[in-house]
Amino acid sequence: MDLLKKNIRLLRENGSTTDQMTLEEDCIVPDSLPDAGKIVWKKAMLNVDEIQTEDSRITLNGQWKVQILYQDDTQEHRIHRLEETIPFQESRMLEGKVRKENVQVGWELEDITVSLINSRKVSIRGLITFVFHLEESKEIQAAVELHGIADVSIQKKELELLELKECKKDIYRLKESLTLPSSKSTIRTILWDSVQLRGIEVRPEDGKLSIRGELFLFLLYEGEEEQAGLQWLESAVPFQGNLDCPGAGADLVSQVEVQMEHCSIEVAEDYDGEKRQLSIEAALGMAIHLYEEERAGILTDIYSPVKELVPGREISQYESLVAKSSFRIKAGGKGRLTATQPRILQVCSSIGTVKMDDVRITEKGLMLEGAVMVQVLYLSSDDKNPYAVMEAAVPFQQLASMEQLDEHCRFRIQNHLEQLGVNMLDSETAEIKATVSMELFVVKEQQEAFITDIEIREMDLRKIQEMPGIVGYIVQPGDTLWSIAKRYYTTPERICQLNQIEEKEVRPGIGLIIVKTVLLN
Repeated sequence: MDLLKKNIRLLRENGSTTDQMTLEEDCIVPDSLPDAGKIVWKKAMLNVDEIQTEDSRITLNGQWKVQILYQDDTQEHRIHRLEETIPFQESRMLEGKVRKENVQVGWELEDITVSLINSRKVSIRGLITFVFHLEESKEIQAAVELHGIADVSIQKKELELLELKECKKDIYRLKESLTLPSSKSTIRTILWDSVQLRGIEVRPEDGKLSIRGELFLFLLYEGEEEQAGLQWLESAVPFQGNLDCPGAGADLVSQVEVQMEHCSIEVAEDYDGEKRQLSIEAALGMAIHLYEEERAGILTDIYSPVKELVPGREISQYESLVAKSSFRIKAGGKGRLTATQPRILQVCSSIGTVKMDDVRITEKGLMLEGAVMVQVLYLSSDDKNPYAVMEAAVPFQQLASMEQLDEHCRFRIQNHLEQLGVNMLDSETAEIKATVSMELFVVKEQQEAFITDIEIREMDLRKIQEMPGIVGYIVQPGDTLWSIAKRYYTTPERICQLNQIEEKEVRPGIGLIIVKTVLLN
C-alpha cells in the first residue's frame, strides 16, 4: 500500500486576552531647568525591551518614555522640555503553556495625565492596554491518495486552505535625513519633537518584504539667533526599503502588523558648520505572517471489498481566507476650546492617533467604529500663556462589506493615520479633517478530521457471510451513494451500473437493487 500525504502547515489562534497596567511616577525638575509654571503638552512612548515566558506566565520588561513641554513661571514665560524614563515590568498568566515565539503582544496608551505637584515636581499617571494573541503553528500529514490496493473506493473533499508559509517577528530599521529650509533659523535647542508613522505599506516580494511609508515630523525649537525666538517645522519624510525574508513571494498573502518601537532625532551640522541637518532613526517592530491560499483535495473516507481499511484521523482546525482588503476612511469634525483656555492666534501643529471603539459582525459585513484623537498645538493671543493645546475626538463609522461572516470568523485590523489637517475657523474653533487607512484580514476557522494513516485488516468473514447477497433498499433521508455502498460492501459505480442511474439521481424514496461485492483471496 502506498499512501500519499501532503504536508500542511497550519496556524491556529488559541485566543486573545487583554490586560491593563497603570503607571504612576513623580518626576523632579532637574536643577538645570527653571521652575515649572504650567504644563503645555505631554506625550509618551512605550518600549518593550524583553519578553519572557515561563509555563503559563508571560512577563514584559520595558520603559515608558515621557516628554513634557512646560512653561516656566518667570515673566518671560519661556518654554522648556522635561524628559523622564520610567522602567516597568508587567506579568500576566495565560491559558496553557506559553512559548515566546507563539505570543504576539500589542499595546496602546489609553491615557496619560501630567500635573504639577509644585514648581519642582510633576506627577505622571498613565493607563496602558496590552493585547496578547496566542498562536500555535502545527503541521499535518494529510492523506491525499492511496495506491496498491485492488478495487478501492475513496472519498475526497476539496478544502480551501490558508497554509502558513512564514511566521516570525523582525525589526525594520530606517535612517533618514532632513535639511532645514532656508527660511528657518538654525537650531540651538530642540524643545519638542514628534514623529508619526503614516501611509505604511508592506508587500511581499521574492525573498523580501517591500516597505514604504512616511514619517511625519514636527519640531519646536529655539533658533540660534537671539531675535529668532521659537521656531517650528512640519515635514513629511518618505521612506522606502526592503526587509530580508527568505520565505516571502509575490504570490503569497501577507498579514503584517507594524508598530513603531523606537524613534530618535539628532541635530547635525551641515557643510557650512551650522546645525541645520536632522538625522531621524526609527525601529519598526513587524509581526509577519505569510500564507499561501490553496485548494487541496484530501481523503475523507476509504474502503475496499478486498481488505478492511481503518483510517487513523487527527482532528485539527484550519483557516480559509474570507477577505483581505485595504481602504480609507474620511473623518471630519470641529474642535472647540474650553472657556478657560486661551484663544487661538495661529495653529502650529497637530498629531492624531486612531482609537477603535467597536468592531462587530453584521449581516452586511464588518462594522468599524472609532475616533481620531487629535491634539493641536497653537500659538495663543495671551502673552502669559503663549502656547496651548486643544484636544478633540473626531468619530468615524464605516461598514466593510463582505459575505460569509459568522461567529467562526476572526479578524485582525491594522490602522494608521494617513492624513490630518487642522484649519483655524475662528479664535475658538478649528476644523479637523482626517484620513484613516485600514487593513483588514479576515479568516474563517473550520475543523476537519484529517486522515493521517490507514491500518489494513483482514475481512470479517462471519459478518460478510451473514449479510444477504442481494438487497432491495429504499434510500433514506441523509443517505448518500457512498454511505450505502460502504454499508453493503460494494461500490457506488456498481450500484449505478446495476440500477442504470446516475449518482445525482439518488434521492430519498427511490428503490435500489444492491448486490454484495466482496473479493476474497
